[in-house]
This record gives sequence, C-alpha cells and structure tokens, in this order.
Amino acid sequence: MEITDNGPEPNAFDIEAATTENEDYRVVAWTGKYLQVTLMSIPVGESIGLEAHPETDQFLRLDAGRGRVKMGPSKDDLTFQQDVWDGWSIQVPAGTWHDVENTGDTPLRLYTVYAPVHHAPGIVQQTRNDAEHDEEAGVDEPPSWSVEPPESEPDQHA
Repeated sequence: MEITDNGPEPNAFDIEAATTENEDYRVVAWTGKYLQVTLMSIPVGESIGLEAHPETDQFLRLDAGRGRVKMGPSKDDLTFQQDVWDGWSIQVPAGTWHDVENTGDTPLRLYTVYAPVHHAPGIVQQTRNDAEHDEEAGVDEPPSWSVEPPESEPDQHA
C-alpha cells in the first residue's frame, strides 16, 4: 500500500493494512500540526531501541507479531515490563524511557502516534541504522509549521 504524507491536510487510509504491509523500520504516514502517525516494522530479535522523548507523548498499537515493552523513569530502571501482541496498545508518557523488543518469529508491525510531531514529514527509513543516521545528520526533524514545545530538550538514546 502506498502512503503519501499530505499533512497537515485531511487524510484517511486503511491503517491496519498499511501497518501489516509495511516492511520499513519507519514510515511517516501523516503529519499534522500537533501530532503525527508513523508505521514501523521491527525485525525478529531486534527492538525499537531504548529511548526517551522529553516533550513527546507516544501511543503505539501492534497489528502483527509479538513483543515485550519495557518502560521506566531511567534507562537503568525499566520497572514496567509487559508482553504484547496483535491488538495491544502501549502508552508512553513524555520523558519515559521505553523500548519495544520483537520476541516473536515474524516481524513486529505497529503504528505510532506522536504528540507533538516528532519526525520529518513523509520520511522513510528502511532500518533502525538509517533512522539513527538521519537523526544525527539533522535530516529527521519536525517541519517548521508544526507546533513544538518551547526550548524542547533533545531525545535521549541508550
């Protein structure tokens, strides 16, 4: 399924089909002024990567696969741990360290809603390494027309 980020214009698409068909690590599907929708595919045995978004709440929903979510107040204190699978949602409060690991035998397919906007509109990152490179290079930044917190702290990665 071809997804085109036309944000912040009205949009509608079959998110379940788009999510289960997505083979890229991250695809930004829609970017609004205040929130953003991304599709993700996490290979077997890999994870999203331990991180914290100081000013961004995050909602994730799994549409295929099995995983384990870990969250906590610091990267060394991940007190919340839960096995998750198709149909489960994960809510990550701003500033919370979190990771989702694929513990199944098929790719973990999910979508994420960020509020506020977190990534460059329409960006496609085939692998986690591509995503990390884009962030370090300053290529994966929210658009100027999105509403961002004043003096936002940068993301943290373990």
